Amino acid sequence: MSHTVLITGGAGFIGAHLARQVLEQDDRVRILDNLHPQVHGVHGRPDYLPADAELVVGDVRDPDAVRKALVGVDRVVHLAARVGVGQSMYEISEYTSVNTVGTSVLLEALLDHPVERLVVASSMSVYGEGLCLGPSGTPVPAVERTRADLESRRWEPHDAAGRQLTSVATPETKPPALSSVYALSKYDQERLCLLFGATYQVPTVALRFFNAYGPFQALSNPYTGVLAIFAARLLNGRAPMVFEDGEQRRDFVSVHDVAHACLLALSAPDAPGAVINVGSGESSTVNAIAHRLARILGRDAITPQVTGRFRLGDIRHCFADLSLAEHLLGFRPAVSLDQGLTELAGWLEGQVAVDADKVEAATAELSARGLTG
Repeated sequence: MSHTVLITGGAGFIGAHLARQVLEQDDRVRILDNLHPQVHGVHGRPDYLPADAELVVGDVRDPDAVRKALVGVDRVVHLAARVGVGQSMYEISEYTSVNTVGTSVLLEALLDHPVERLVVASSMSVYGEGLCLGPSGTPVPAVERTRADLESRRWEPHDAAGRQLTSVATPETKPPALSSVYALSKYDQERLCLLFGATYQVPTVALRFFNAYGPFQALSNPYTGVLAIFAARLLNGRAPMVFEDGEQRRDFVSVHDVAHACLLALSAPDAPGAVINVGSGESSTVNAIAHRLARILGRDAITPQVTGRFRLGDIRHCFADLSLAEHLLGFRPAVSLDQGLTELAGWLEGQVAVDADKVEAATAELSARGLTG
């Protein structure tokens, strides 16, 4: 039996890859997206969207647009969101409006249009710092770097006694530590959807995405993923700007794997009601990624600029424990980092990173508001 899947925010790079995978299993796809200029520039329908995907241009905060988009739909993947930790700290009402209010509008529309499955995209940002172990090897429940820590260039997490902690893979059982407006709004999205699902018996799954990358990622958006930002800089002959000392660790996961996890969540029988990590299960330092990407792009001569500066709201280390994803979804990442970066480099060939200097403008904006140091 075929299904009709609505993907909110589906014109973004994750949504486009998910649309392809959904269509490949002979289901139908409808996309609701407002084609925000920060992500899509001034263009119309993105040329990377599958031709068979129906695009409805509209805002997730518009009840009429959402209700129209739901006609004939029996499954929903909710990706629509403003994305950017730093920007969220001063565009507070915009992030809260799109992410929290937009989700509420969608859920109210679903009251009158029940669906078989709802999947919502959350974020690893809800964890704050990833799971840390103390000197005895026991988990330290609440670890936060203070502004004083950052100003003294004390980058690594430490306990109350000042002892450095060990970062390990983060499971879903780690309590949230919401260190940015963006993180708070993503937590709102997942909790609203799970609460709605439990109340109205709509099978609902929340997926916490780690650092997704791959083809179609916006190169001109200074608040998007670090790989896209680095790529935009390198393509314009500029050094990637690395905050702190560059030794912070992240989990970089191919967009193909992220889309596949979404597809699995649309039908996995034991997943409803769960919050599930989606990552690669491996970690890399930002320095290593910058050098690796420069080499693949043939820009070896461009050395990353390690600024020694910090941004409030950034965390030090976070990478995924995928045990639950494998158990509930049958999910195992299929794309290695080398494979993913090689594919990204191939796609980037011939791409134009428009307005790459927006990265510097965005950093200046954060600095002007006292959010960097």
